Amino acid sequence: MARIAVIGAGMGALAAAARLAVAGHRVAVYERTETYGGAVRRFERDGFAFDTGPGLLPLPAVYRDLFVKTGKEPLEECVDLVQVDPSARHLFADGSVAALPNASRAGVVSALDEALGAGAGRRWGDFLVRARETWDRTRRPLLEEPLWPDWQVLAEREPYPAVPHKRLLRTRRAGTLAEVGAWELRDPRLIALLESHALAYGLDPRAVPANAAVLPYMEHAFGTWYVRGGLRELARAVYERCLARRVEFHFGAEVAAVLEKDGRAAGLELADGTAVEADLVVSGVAPGVLDRLVRGTAVRAEGEVPVRRGAPSRLTVLLALRGGRPEGTAHRTVVHAEDRRAELDALFGPAPGVAARPTVTVLRPGDPALVPDTAHETAVLVATVPAGGGSAGETARRADDLITVAERAVPELRERLLWHEVLAPAEVAEATGAEGGAVPAPALAAADGRMLHASNSTALSGLFTVGGWSHPGGGLPHAGMSGALVAGLIVEGPDFQGSQ
Repeated sequence: MARIAVIGAGMGALAAAARLAVAGHRVAVYERTETYGGAVRRFERDGFAFDTGPGLLPLPAVYRDLFVKTGKEPLEECVDLVQVDPSARHLFADGSVAALPNASRAGVVSALDEALGAGAGRRWGDFLVRARETWDRTRRPLLEEPLWPDWQVLAEREPYPAVPHKRLLRTRRAGTLAEVGAWELRDPRLIALLESHALAYGLDPRAVPANAAVLPYMEHAFGTWYVRGGLRELARAVYERCLARRVEFHFGAEVAAVLEKDGRAAGLELADGTAVEADLVVSGVAPGVLDRLVRGTAVRAEGEVPVRRGAPSRLTVLLALRGGRPEGTAHRTVVHAEDRRAELDALFGPAPGVAARPTVTVLRPGDPALVPDTAHETAVLVATVPAGGGSAGETARRADDLITVAERAVPELRERLLWHEVLAPAEVAEATGAEGGAVPAPALAAADGRMLHASNSTALSGLFTVGGWSHPGGGLPHAGMSGALVAGLIVEGPDFQGSQ
């Protein structure tokens, strides 16, 4: 039985802690803030409650597996998990609207044909077939196995399949997600639908590799889910599972350094000078934070995947609305930018900072637990913004832009608005420790390894990393998977080959 110190109480760290405790280890978590969950937090005011991080859960099987492996009560006995239907309602720049059913390829094809015209659904359906092939090729190495020592193999070849080109009488392989849209979908609305999945993770579709096609595929294949009471309830359930497995928690305990002895991690030094002895250390903090904690020793060995930095952040606007949620309202509406090129240029260049109204996701859960009574409603607006977020004035302007865009989805929004709260990248940085409030994206293949994340093991023996900034990357399912991978590497050793 090893003594294991975990830095941070994000979702990946919690998942690892629960699994390690079940395996018989003594696990203690040290979190610098006063609560658990990382970015999965809650804001409450005047009887209203809001998720301030992810609002929906894709691929719930990851957390079902966590609960099966760590106790008798399955996930569904610990949270009220419900499928969202439609999965999303899309408002396109030309005014057309498409409501896409949850986890139904045939239903999505039919809905797109009806909303966008005959042939649109078929093109999207054909794309999903190729996206499934990409998923089958990348699922194990990118999600279920520790990062290969010869990770360059994943970096060299694009797994998205080549597509026949009728006029050229040959096949061609898309290198970016934007090329997939331009070559195969050929409809600005379908292209916007495709690229919005990348944009939601702060990825530039003009630069992200074509195998980012797995992002919309995951949603269509495995569905989109909501936890009644908000996604914070999922964090609570995982935290309580850790407590049930006798994981110790120390909140308000900022870690100042990772202690080393004889060339391996030997514990932690806290900001108040307390020394914590441990046989192993699991770090769930952002890479820049970990670099400062490991004094005089390189965390990553030469030849390893470079640590990804500089990702965009999110701007979130919480709306308290008078008037109840109308019957039939979609839980999620994506309002696509009126000028997609200007949006991408402003966010990623060549014109960063130029004013451009963004694609905005509007979440209207209609959950009685989140409102003071049935005569009120909550809504959450989310858009991708540069890390750091700019000045206070710029943040206020962007927040107002989000409200203006959301008026396309919520009639009379400003008239119904009681008050709003703005959560800028600074709040993301405070919750997660990531510089500028950067939000990590899932790992992807190809692109010379630029979209991979560093291995869960490190150059310092006995030190492991977990969470969105390490393999397999960002997103709630990926955080849970990273916890499983770290637990496997510790329990079974370096020969661990991943889940079966």
